[in-house]
Amino acid sequence: VQLVESGGGLVQAGGSLRLSCAASASTYSFDSYTMAWFRQSPGTERQFVAVLTWNEDYTNYVDSVKGRFTIYRDNAKNILYLQINYRHPEDTAVYHCTAHYLYPSSITARETYDYWGQGAQVTVAS
Repeated sequence: VQLVESGGGLVQAGGSLRLSCAASASTYSFDSYTMAWFRQSPGTERQFVAVLTWNEDYTNYVDSVKGRFTIYRDNAKNILYLQINYRHPEDTAVYHCTAHYLYPSSITARETYDYWGQGAQVTVAS
């Protein structure tokens, strides 16, 4: 599956931002993939942010974004979203969406995901 992120940019702290991840060219239908967001800041490893399983029976977030970020999907449009509220400067990173057919062996480990987008830069100014 091919993944393309959009919606990033330079934004002020506070307020809201929505990232999108459009999926295409897949062997399986989009609703067969567990989808997740990871982010990577300069000098750090790519870290788990949020996950939504293929049948939407489970979601999880890294503690630092709980209550501020929401992951959701539109299977009719083959798009994954990440709603970011109350942006913090610490949210500055390149955000990548990723996919795994059905359930990955580890929800939060980047090594278990098979497909990645190129990333969208989000810069939050304080």
